[in-house]
Amino acid sequence: MRLEEFKSGEHKEQFQYKSFQPTGVNHVWIWEDSQVDKLLSEANRWLGELNAYSKILPDVDTYIRMHALKEANSSSRIEGTQTHMETAAKPKDQVAPEQRDDWEEVQNYLKAMDVALESLEKVPLSVRTLNETHKRLIAGVRGEQKTPGERRRSQNWIGGSGLSDATFIPPHHDDVADLLSDLEGFWHNDHLTVPHLIRIAISHYQFETIHPYLDGNGRIGRLLITLYLMDKQLLTKPCLYVSAFLEKNRSSYYDSLMTVRTQNNLIQWVCFFLNAIIDTARSAVETFRKIMDLKESLQQKCLTLGRKADKASELLHHLYLQPYVDVMDVNKLLGVTSATSNKLLQDFVSIGVLKEVTGYKRNRLYYFEDYMRLFLGE
Repeated sequence: MRLEEFKSGEHKEQFQYKSFQPTGVNHVWIWEDSQVDKLLSEANRWLGELNAYSKILPDVDTYIRMHALKEANSSSRIEGTQTHMETAAKPKDQVAPEQRDDWEEVQNYLKAMDVALESLEKVPLSVRTLNETHKRLIAGVRGEQKTPGERRRSQNWIGGSGLSDATFIPPHHDDVADLLSDLEGFWHNDHLTVPHLIRIAISHYQFETIHPYLDGNGRIGRLLITLYLMDKQLLTKPCLYVSAFLEKNRSSYYDSLMTVRTQNNLIQWVCFFLNAIIDTARSAVETFRKIMDLKESLQQKCLTLGRKADKASELLHHLYLQPYVDVMDVNKLLGVTSATSNKLLQDFVSIGVLKEVTGYKRNRLYYFEDYMRLFLGE
């Protein structure tokens, strides 16, 4: 099938509405558009460079955790949550009550991501993997009544207040199982010589078009991108997450997906997707470079604390995982008294590692601002 000749599907008559029945994707894909080749080459180059950084940066898993939090926050914001990165990174007891529902959804995304990555260590990517991930994603939060971990058994829709004025009506629920089977077959069809970045571009479009769950389709579909790249070993570490790019270009993202369905323009979507990979990988490489520079600079600052340098280094390592900290946290982490913790925190403020954010004389909270800034505003 040529990308240029793709027919996305057809509308299927149901009772009082028409659902969209997408064309299967598990077959050979070729194209003539040279722009696809150019973008594919550049995307692979940046993925290779990102992989290289993920291998040489010590304790890389520590820093990837903040990339994952950014993905969880951005992907959730695309779906309407209002949490910002600074709030998403806070411990639960520091989050304002009116923000906790959104905070919980972001944390669930992180936990769902962990479930999926643990599964990939044992078995190849599958629809079952996505179901298990979906179950964790909406457990205990808004949407938990919408059959967590199970494909839908009723008709859903996108946009509008119902089927009568919906922007898009996905396939009928009776067709979802076969469509997912076709999609899973596409992921693992070794007889196809389709590059993996093209496969996952098509797969993300197809997954969002099938819309197999009653809730959480967007978040699972975006997480699918990283899971596929990990499963096919294009990434050795889960360090590429495209949701920040997609949130920044939300209108173009939705328009590109819809244009495939309405105008059969798969080329536009593939090019948009490859640009997302390029931009995201390039940004992640730059962030890793800045992390390496920041780590070296802050380690040197810790050495100026003399006899406290070892404890300071231990606290600094903790901050890369949890950028907010208070006296009680330091007490538990380092096994020291409150007086010692207070002094070390004041030292960190003095040398520019931490910033006090409450303005209180007691129950103060400190923020690892320079590190967090690397993950803001992209």
